[in-house]
Amino acid sequence: MEKIDYKEAYMLRRFMNSQGKIYPPKRHGTCTRHQRALVSAIKRARVMALVPYVVK
Repeated sequence: MEKIDYKEAYMLRRFMNSQGKIYPPKRHGTCTRHQRALVSAIKRARVMALVPYVVK
């Protein structure tokens, strides 16, 4: 997996469904360590309004 950065919204959206929910680790095969980093990056991007909380 490439470096996880909260500023790369296009990369983070690959791990979210159409409603804006984060996929579980089994969906993309991420290990626990990378899943934790991914979730924190998505949450940080949501706070900074780079990724929406929910998609209408």
